[in-house]
Amino acid sequence: MRKLTIAGIALATALTAGCATTDQGAIDEANATASSAGQTADKAMNTANSAASSARSAQNTADRALAAAKAAQKSADEANERAKRMLERASKK
Repeated sequence: MRKLTIAGIALATALTAGCATTDQGAIDEANATASSAGQTADKAMNTANSAASSARSAQNTADRALAAAKAAQKSADEANERAKRMLERASKK
């Protein structure tokens, strides 16, 4: 969408310039500028998509790490409870 907007602005500029003068060079330059802007927009979109993919991957990794930490905490809590009960039994003997 941005690419089309940029190209439209460049084309409108070229047409306006064409009305004022019939300088083909100015029109060609405007078209080249529009094309370059479109390529830049494409590269920016690819970069944004790549960043979004990396962010999703990082989020998945963080989710897995959090799940593992919660499981480890649960195991530690259970081990502490067992140890507490063992100490209580040992102190009663």
